Amino acid sequence: MKSILQKLKTNEILIADGAMGTMLFARGLQPGKPPESVNLKTPEILEEIAQAYLDAGAKIIQTNTFGASPLKLSDYGLQDKTEEINRIAVERVKKVVGDKAYVSGSVGPSGKLLKPFGDTEPEDIYKSYERQMKVLINAGVDLICIETMTDLNEATLAIKAAKSISPEIPIMATMTFDETPRGFYTIMGVSIEDAVVGLQKAGADIIGSNCGNGIENMIKIAQVFKNFSKLPIIIQSNAGIPEMKEGKLIYSETPEFFGEKAKELINVGVSIIGGCCGTTPEYIKAIRKTVDDL
Repeated sequence: MKSILQKLKTNEILIADGAMGTMLFARGLQPGKPPESVNLKTPEILEEIAQAYLDAGAKIIQTNTFGASPLKLSDYGLQDKTEEINRIAVERVKKVVGDKAYVSGSVGPSGKLLKPFGDTEPEDIYKSYERQMKVLINAGVDLICIETMTDLNEATLAIKAAKSISPEIPIMATMTFDETPRGFYTIMGVSIEDAVVGLQKAGADIIGSNCGNGIENMIKIAQVFKNFSKLPIIIQSNAGIPEMKEGKLIYSETPEFFGEKAKELINVGVSIIGGCCGTTPEYIKAIRKTVDDL
């Protein structure tokens, strides 16, 4: 396979997978339990999810490592299992996809607040990411996806940690924005323009947004990204804003709606389209069909 960056230069639109958490909850993960515990207890589920997204047409399949930095795992007393959790996640996805898709090492926020807003030193966050990146890269991921970030400083530390292990590894970095009367900002006050400048400067190869919004807001977010950047853009929308009904989280946007709206993301010039919370292989199939039809 060509590297993902070579592939994107051909202007082919790549389809990423959908939610991991949604799929894990459907397979018995209990609320309050870390999703990464599945890697240790029932890793065959990881193969099942990877296969479902591959069959739906995804060409980028994520690892179940979003919260697998030692700092984040320490919330559950699992920091000593960092290497095992990350290695198993990569091995199980690679076993399924072979050379049919890119394996994306998922890296989420540490759950800690950097000084001066919180009590965590930048060095501690950097070292935590460095430890996770080392396992993901050595286990053979094709790219690193630093996602759902709200603090640009933390995202920068994660990118630099990945590049310190492998200067060549492609880095995808996405931030989560809320709509305000002044435009889109993360909860830490980062604008899309600031995100573009900061992520590019840190060394990201692909940038964009995931989570926090349904696909209509994501179309607006994608447009702003395109206004400020020439890098490939990735968008992974939620299936709408979740609502609690009869004790269950319900997402209002259907796969059909998702597939239809994907046309607008393509028209904006988005290079990679996938899903986030609430999306399943049905959503990815709908995006795949839209891309194939176009």
